Amino acid sequence: MDIRDILVKCDHTLLRVDCTGEEIRALCDQGIKYHCASVCIPPCHVAGAKRYVGSRLTICTVIGFPNGYMTTAAKAFEAADAVKNGADEIDMVVNLSMVKDGCWADVANDIRAVREATRGKVLKVIIECCLLTEEEKIRLCGIVSDCGADFIKTSTGFSKGGATREDVALLREHSPKTLMVKAAGGIASLQDAEDFINLGADRLGTSRIVKLAMEQENQIGAPNENY
Repeated sequence: MDIRDILVKCDHTLLRVDCTGEEIRALCDQGIKYHCASVCIPPCHVAGAKRYVGSRLTICTVIGFPNGYMTTAAKAFEAADAVKNGADEIDMVVNLSMVKDGCWADVANDIRAVREATRGKVLKVIIECCLLTEEEKIRLCGIVSDCGADFIKTSTGFSKGGATREDVALLREHSPKTLMVKAAGGIASLQDAEDFINLGADRLGTSRIVKLAMEQENQIGAPNENY
């Protein structure tokens, strides 16, 4: 698979707690140059990034991140604020406490509140697969779809594990065609990225693929205009 076919599926990501405005602008420049699907950045940087890129790049941010145990009202407010600041896509973290308690109606209400606050924008729901049983993952495929989200996402990248091939295949198998799958966390190589896409991932949350593209450019010794 050509690296350009992978880059267009990448949410080029920087969610480090101490990332600076300068680093976010550099991330945006890279996202534009390599035709990434979006840049995924902390909420506090959304307004500045949107002013910087205008309509040249999709801005994604995270809500209830990384733990997901904020109140539903807090998540909905955070999501609405992100949209007001210019976010085009929202990646929210499911309430894992509710999941583990089997409070499925509350899980759904939590997602629906964020969906309502982000109407017209892309919503991805992070379910943190590394903390779930197979039964819980399958159950969430149906709930996330029923709540009107656009994607189900494997991981925050901040817990004890990231995306696995088994989880991507499981989510794709048990999600309707209308619900897309995003793999995130631990995507370290082009082979990882290609495997996840072949298993059914529509998006990848990673910074590594752009870095690999930059390394390829450096090896060539001149900017690659084909990106």
